[in-house]
Amino acid sequence: MKVKYAIHQLPFTHPFTISKGTKTHQPTFIVELDFMGIKGYGEAPAIAYYNIPVEQMAADLEAKKIFIEKYAFNDPERFWHYLHHLFPQNHFLVCALDMAGWDIYGKLKKQPLYQLWKLDTATSPITDFTIGIDTIEKMVVKMKEQPWPIYKVKVGVDGDIEMVAALRQHTDAVLRVDANAGWTLEQALQKIPQLKALGVEMVEQPLAKDDWEGMKVLYEQSPLPLYADEACVYENDVERCYRHFHGINIKLTKCSGITPARRMISKARELNMEVMIGCMNESSVGTAAIAQLAPLLDKVDMDGPLLLNEDIAQGVQFGFGKIIYNTKPGLGITIQAL
Repeated sequence: MKVKYAIHQLPFTHPFTISKGTKTHQPTFIVELDFMGIKGYGEAPAIAYYNIPVEQMAADLEAKKIFIEKYAFNDPERFWHYLHHLFPQNHFLVCALDMAGWDIYGKLKKQPLYQLWKLDTATSPITDFTIGIDTIEKMVVKMKEQPWPIYKVKVGVDGDIEMVAALRQHTDAVLRVDANAGWTLEQALQKIPQLKALGVEMVEQPLAKDDWEGMKVLYEQSPLPLYADEACVYENDVERCYRHFHGINIKLTKCSGITPARRMISKARELNMEVMIGCMNESSVGTAAIAQLAPLLDKVDMDGPLLLNEDIAQGVQFGFGKIIYNTKPGLGITIQAL
């Protein structure tokens, strides 16, 4: 196995603001694994509040690259377990390598991953398009620039109900909101009924990730479904979210890849919880991995390539929110040379 990687700073079309801050570029880490001439690709974007910068991913990979190069690859799930123990403190890097392993596996089998998993792409949900926090005027402009059937609106700041109300005046599309842990219990109890009156479909991570007592109260009283994001990072978080949230939003980068995400989906289904996979502003590399899993989901947020002004791969396409699948093996992408 040969290992290569590249670091990119992908610019956003508009500065992207959530309740935790603003960024103009998305740092992302791309890996290439070459197994007997078959190349697989994976991605892990860096998110500041998780404290795993792309430089750390590169340093950790360099330190143990020889152990990956000597690995006898034959099965992506076994490969993930190996990586999980090799990089116990860097789930982001494990995600990128796991993704690349699955890409290779699909190419070895000459099938897209969704076919290998015997999934029906006709059941894939429509992706939403995210409207970051901004002035109301600019948020309306962003929405009009990208006519879409479902919008996810970032909230969790003062005046957020007014923002959603203003957007509702300009669209009949489905609206979802994501507070990114920006509300107190009292604020959530006040705001969620107002959001329901505005036709909002669901609320993502209303409270702080560790406010389990507050979430229990909110779960029992909320008129809208509540999805965990920051509160559901790893596999063992799924059961903890049961009876505190109606659904979970899995992030491949945070949970450490496709392999654990599939197990998280199965566990959520056992608990009769809804399942969403969200993006962390990945390029088409990471977004393609989400697309392969989409037939297993109730909702999907995979608009990274739509928010970015540059991409580093081709193969992810949408028709008014609907994923347009191709039959290329593995992740189904073509990437520019690293």
